[in-house]
Amino acid sequence: MDVSFASAVVILLLVMDPLGNIPLFVAVLREVDEKRRVRIIVRECAIAFAVLLVFAFFGRNILKLLGLSDIALNIAGGVILFLIALRIIFKHPEGVFGSADETGEPFIVPLAIPAIAGPTAIATVVLLVSRSPERMLEWTGALAVSAIVTLALLIFADRIAALLGARALAAVDRLMGLLLTAIAIEMLLSGIRSFVTVLQQQ
Repeated sequence: MDVSFASAVVILLLVMDPLGNIPLFVAVLREVDEKRRVRIIVRECAIAFAVLLVFAFFGRNILKLLGLSDIALNIAGGVILFLIALRIIFKHPEGVFGSADETGEPFIVPLAIPAIAGPTAIATVVLLVSRSPERMLEWTGALAVSAIVTLALLIFADRIAALLGARALAAVDRLMGLLLTAIAIEMLLSGIRSFVTVLQQQ
């Protein structure tokens, strides 16, 4: 599964899920003063970007430290992605990542982590870098573009939610979930193919 820059941006946007996060951001920030909302969104997006960047640069070292192979990460990433996609398509009462019942001004949880920089996004970043470490500059650029698009969409979360309405947002979210399911299956198949090839060489 060869991933281009554009494909990486699309995959990262799907796993960061800015459109799907709009209802969460609107709900969590409802009680926060309007003047503070943009600052909070910028801060949370910056934290999420920093977390993903850390895993982009040091994810491979973490894998080596834990003794995990790229094949294991490929299969695990596909499984996680598939489970998240299912929760996007078939709505769960507690949302994609579980309950996000927070009071007061949110900090890091649940907006930066796990809403934006969740386990799927982290696994995806590590997987991209582990496959082609020589393209680190490209992956960093894709991550930056995805973060900027996510920030732009979430800054206008209230307006987008009002403009599209709950049904349209749910429809778009399910469509993204469907695309995410296809990507998850492809990752799983790629991991299984690599595993079978290793077995045949032994």
